[in-house]
Amino acid sequence: MQTILGANGQIGTELARDLHRNHTRDIRLVSRQPRRVNETDELVAADLMDAAQTDAAVAGSDIAYLTVGLPADSQMWAQRFPVMMRNAIDACARHGTKLVFFDNTYMYPMTSEPQTEDTPFRPVGSKGRTRAQTATMLLDAMTAGTVDAVICRAPEFYGPNQTQSFTNALVFDRIAQHKRAFVPIRDDTLRSLIWTPDASRAMALIGNTESAYGQTWHLPIDSNRRTYAQLLELTSQASGHQNKYTVLGTPVFALGRLFSKNVRELWELLPRYGVDTVFVSDKFTRAFPDFAVTTYDAGVAQLVTH
Repeated sequence: MQTILGANGQIGTELARDLHRNHTRDIRLVSRQPRRVNETDELVAADLMDAAQTDAAVAGSDIAYLTVGLPADSQMWAQRFPVMMRNAIDACARHGTKLVFFDNTYMYPMTSEPQTEDTPFRPVGSKGRTRAQTATMLLDAMTAGTVDAVICRAPEFYGPNQTQSFTNALVFDRIAQHKRAFVPIRDDTLRSLIWTPDASRAMALIGNTESAYGQTWHLPIDSNRRTYAQLLELTSQASGHQNKYTVLGTPVFALGRLFSKNVRELWELLPRYGVDTVFVSDKFTRAFPDFAVTTYDAGVAQLVTH
């Protein structure tokens, strides 16, 4: 049995598809209101903030994937992510279940230095501190031998369906709606974006590779990084007409955060858009050389044409 905790977000949904296609049909989906992705999925309704419900959801599982996504709300993150991690660790330790954690990069320094699995945590802002705390909880449990686990870390998303990210919301979703795109801070800095189906496929592969455990892995991206200007040019090539965009500078966000909660939540992350973001996934590429990464050209074309 392989169980997905937080199953119906974009990552969990794609994960369920790939597990079913390539690894196992014995899949349990866990969330407050779980929905089947595959016909054979077992559904378990549980609140991962509740230790007993989490324990019951994990029972009988060989592997549990923690893929919970929450809205961009700093207070909610601080209240929920550490509790859900503690409950997942305790449940997996109790039942001898391997734990695969889907993580992000908010705890990394917001500089142009390359980000590897060894990059130290230097969080800025509430969301970054929460993610650092949550990842450190699992790292400590792994070091102590409490749980057999692996961390799968991804940079900012882009992708199809209900993919949630600032880049999707400000750029690709607006282009799909035939609107002018909004680029945060600068259009000439390199971006590291992960295609969401790739993230889920890679996590399924890592979770089903015994030698991958006890480590942190950067999930695979197209290493031919692009700037927003180049990504927008790709949308124009795919659509056959020139898509326009506006670069929104810091003063615009400073004003906007007075009126918009979404802008306030983005504010602490803005420095990363002013520098190159160089997320390095070479470790994964060396370990899994046959994994086919979706190129930016192919991903952007799919978003525009579908």
